[in-house]
Amino acid sequence: MGIFSRMTDIINSNINSMLDQAEDPQKMIRLIIQEMEDTLVEVRSSSAKVLADRKAAARRLEQVEGEAVNWEEKARLAISKGREDLARAALQEKQAVEEEITVVGSELEATDEHIAQLNVEVAKLQQKLSDAKAKQKALVMRSKTVESRIKVKRQIQREALDNAFERFEHYERRMDTLESQLESMDLGREVSPDLAAEIDALQEDDRINDELERLKSQMGGE
Repeated sequence: MGIFSRMTDIINSNINSMLDQAEDPQKMIRLIIQEMEDTLVEVRSSSAKVLADRKAAARRLEQVEGEAVNWEEKARLAISKGREDLARAALQEKQAVEEEITVVGSELEATDEHIAQLNVEVAKLQQKLSDAKAKQKALVMRSKTVESRIKVKRQIQREALDNAFERFEHYERRMDTLESQLESMDLGREVSPDLAAEIDALQEDDRINDELERLKSQMGGE
């Protein structure tokens, strides 16, 4: 792709659309800026050559215009000396020089148009570059803002998690306290529940035996 074709593509491109479609907008805009800067360097280098060619064409035009005047003067001199043949030859040379004047003049005019168009497109490209750099600055600021907000959110979430663990540990300690209180209520009880039941059963047996003896005694008396 030629320099000017690439420059036109850049000028006509929609930076916003390119950024919307990019997976990494910051990387994309860096590439866009680099492309624009490289193109500007190449365009200015080519412009210098075009301007040099124009100066050479302008000098050539001035030279051939001087030659045309010179041949006409020679023709006048030949006529004044009665040498019409020489005058005719001088006018033929003048005509050939005038044809070159026309060609060089056309080239110079085309070069001037090229330079004028080049100035317009370079100005547009420079404006595009300024816009891209402004967007790059905005993207960097937005990126920093987003990163800062993400950091704050993560910190808040971490603090919330820490608070949750603290509440859990608090409840766990409370349960430990309640269980300890419950266990303290059983302190000093040397007789186990099973032993107490066995003793109660012995007492019950004694009462039954006493009641049995009483009945036997009554029945024996009768």
